[in-house]
Amino acid sequence: MNTAVGVLDSATIQTLEVEKPEKIVIRKIDKPKTKLAYKCAKRIIDFLASLIGSIILIIPMIVIAVIIKLDSKGPVFYKQERLGEDGKPFMLYKFRSMRVDAEANGAQWATDHDERCTKVGAVLRLYRLDELPQIPFNILPGTLSIVGPRPERKVFYDKFATYIDGFEQRLYVKPGLTGLAQVSGGYDLLPEEKIVYDLEYIENRSLKMDIGIIFKTIAVIFDHEGAR
Repeated sequence: MNTAVGVLDSATIQTLEVEKPEKIVIRKIDKPKTKLAYKCAKRIIDFLASLIGSIILIIPMIVIAVIIKLDSKGPVFYKQERLGEDGKPFMLYKFRSMRVDAEANGAQWATDHDERCTKVGAVLRLYRLDELPQIPFNILPGTLSIVGPRPERKVFYDKFATYIDGFEQRLYVKPGLTGLAQVSGGYDLLPEEKIVYDLEYIENRSLKMDIGIIFKTIAVIFDHEGAR
């Protein structure tokens, strides 16, 4: 028989470390109404910031690409289908940080200090440099925002749905390069903990909140913590 946590919020997620129930019920929220002014302003900021960032990062990204190619066999970039707003699939791009056979045994949830990483890949992940291709290839064209819930693969949504009731609510908004969950624990958070922060962001998102998350992300990078 499944055990349910009535309403899981940021005040109760600590208990999950002690005892993980078979079935977790996440509080339900209404799909947020489109705030036209916010949506337009957010897209303009995403576009301009990613355009400028893409230009500035051209040389560093070329250097990283060469180092990856010299370090191990395999492609420079790693692309993977993720689910975006309203469950629409899109291709997410990263610098390859793992061995080409990293998922020979099937999809695996990435962890901090993942043993599947290459030597160069471990450094890239430490400083989140593996995420840089998402600036020109995802944020600039609009499949990703700078701030939002981190996108996941369908296989993980299907898996988490078996024991996290309400996990799909994070698909209500466009995913992001960084998010509230990533600056509130990142790799140390379980999926059922991340969704709590994602819902908090979805309900309260604003330009002020986005800017705050961006500044916290910069701090997180230097502390070597954060996004998956």
